[in-house]
Amino acid sequence: FQYLKRFDQGYNLDTFCYEAHSVEGNPAECLQQFLLHCGITDPSWSELRNFTWFLNVQLRDCEASVFCNPDFVQDTLQGF
Repeated sequence: FQYLKRFDQGYNLDTFCYEAHSVEGNPAECLQQFLLHCGITDPSWSELRNFTWFLNVQLRDCEASVFCNPDFVQDTLQGF
């Protein structure tokens, strides 16, 4: 949710890193973001769950990768 919210607001996501147990927004706002970005017109709860699970895994792996660390790659992969 935090990544999607910042993406919609035009923030640079290269420097953002999720902090465990941090809470932003409310459940309705979170659901609205997921519905907006999941890519399915009328998703089931299962489809939303799969979308959020996949997105979470990808973002966690991205944060853990040295190749996605802006301090390591500097500006060589801008926008990657």
